[in-house]
Amino acid sequence: MKIAPLDWAVLVAYLVIITLIGLIVGARVRRTGEYFLGGRRFGPWLMIGQSFGVGTHAEMPVALAGAVYQVGASAIWYQWKNLFITPFYWIMAPVFRRIRRTTMVEFTEDRYGPWMGAIYIVFALCYFIINTGSMLKGAGKVISQATGGTLAANEIVVAMTVMFILYSFVGGLVAAAWTDLFQGFLIIVLSFMLVPLGWQVVGGLDGMKASLEPFRFSLATLSGIGPWVIAILTVNGLVGIMAQPHQLATVGTGRDERTCRVGMFYGNFVKRVCTVGWALVGLIVAAMVAQGRTDAALLTDPENAFGVACRQLLFPGALGLMIAAILAANMSTCSAFLVDAGALFTEGLYRRRLVRNRPDRHYLSVGRISGFAITMLGVLYAVFLIESVLYTFLLTETLATFVGISVLGGIVWPRANRWGALASLVSALATNFLLYSLTGQRLDHWEANVFLAALAVGIAALVVVSALTRPEPAESIQSFFGRLQTSSDGDGEGGRPLLLVNLLRLRPAAAGRGWRAFHEDLGGFGLAWVLVVALVAATALVLAM
Repeated sequence: MKIAPLDWAVLVAYLVIITLIGLIVGARVRRTGEYFLGGRRFGPWLMIGQSFGVGTHAEMPVALAGAVYQVGASAIWYQWKNLFITPFYWIMAPVFRRIRRTTMVEFTEDRYGPWMGAIYIVFALCYFIINTGSMLKGAGKVISQATGGTLAANEIVVAMTVMFILYSFVGGLVAAAWTDLFQGFLIIVLSFMLVPLGWQVVGGLDGMKASLEPFRFSLATLSGIGPWVIAILTVNGLVGIMAQPHQLATVGTGRDERTCRVGMFYGNFVKRVCTVGWALVGLIVAAMVAQGRTDAALLTDPENAFGVACRQLLFPGALGLMIAAILAANMSTCSAFLVDAGALFTEGLYRRRLVRNRPDRHYLSVGRISGFAITMLGVLYAVFLIESVLYTFLLTETLATFVGISVLGGIVWPRANRWGALASLVSALATNFLLYSLTGQRLDHWEANVFLAALAVGIAALVVVSALTRPEPAESIQSFFGRLQTSSDGDGEGGRPLLLVNLLRLRPAAAGRGWRAFHEDLGGFGLAWVLVVALVAATALVLAM
């Protein structure tokens, strides 16, 4: 299939609408607080759209459909690895608001001192560059396949970059958040448009089961992703989510703590639902190959599966809508990353260490320019270095987890110090990369037992080294935890405790009130688990029909 005039019309309409939304809502942004954090006044729907849009990238359906095409439905856990930690988002979200900082660099410096903040900057820059590159490359792959190779993946990478930079450069997080809300609907279209079309072609679930091996329809198999790997992927996400450098802007910008909770949990839960659609596309393509409806030679790279499905199943107009949805999935995240990267450099380094006491408009300009420059490094990474989108995605998640040992440990354990934080990061990274080097694997490979070994070494290093070295200054610890123990809503409830912050000291934090002291945490946490279990059960039921 080639791009028809109707497809171009749909694409142009999308680009005009999304650019106008970004420019109109961002036109009044004049201060760094608005550009980087949106003034911390976003409502629940905007927060849900922001969490969903920023957390959903075009490389995710590409990587997951390819993995499911190879090993079956159990590969869904490459994306569902955070499913069982999604209820914990309800507990984590208010922490990002109580930090009361612009970036996680400032958080790290508050907790562990300036040179640990500098180390976090290095990690965060790598995270933004690698993640931006993988998002752009994934979208480039699927659009190139969907258009029959008439557009090269790298050309698409460059074109997409030009598109999202315009409104992000002008409107910052305000523009990114509003465009995320609009683009979220297109991402849902992306996730499920191909399913009914492919369902008819392969003869529904009966046709797929007649042409594929039974293990391909199980959510956990020894030949695919088993319970052990699922558990380790879950741990990976649980430890790493707190350290991801964009989370403070994505989660902590709600108008109050409950809005932050609603946005983080429900925005990410919608993503988990969309993951089911990506997995079904992988199964449909596998069935099309088994039934002789698609040439297997087109899938020498399994990550072409989603693009092949687009090319063979979509009709004029629908192809344009699909490409618009792919662009939406990328631009929603890349625009936020551009703003977050600018905040990282400007607030975490430039204003604090390099150039102080300048007018706010000076730092606003620096934020725009530095965000643009870091995004360009991500483009270069996409064009020249990425081999596997899936492993690149897992690499950034793993790096975040190793940094997350000290971030999460620093929140729940006051005795953690900078020497333990440094030891945890160095020892985990050294263990991880040494084991892959010894086995002849690429350094962006991911294997459950290697990850677990590196994580265990990092946690042990944090505990042992912190216990054997001098604690952080009492004044800085009191200031840090004083903010975390005080509500950020300005409603007079200064002593409202959070479950995560008081995990190792629940009884004194409850102050005689028992579990009622944590009713906000526990009520939402329980409901979240009901929704997660229902989603897994419904997916398993569909595959077993």
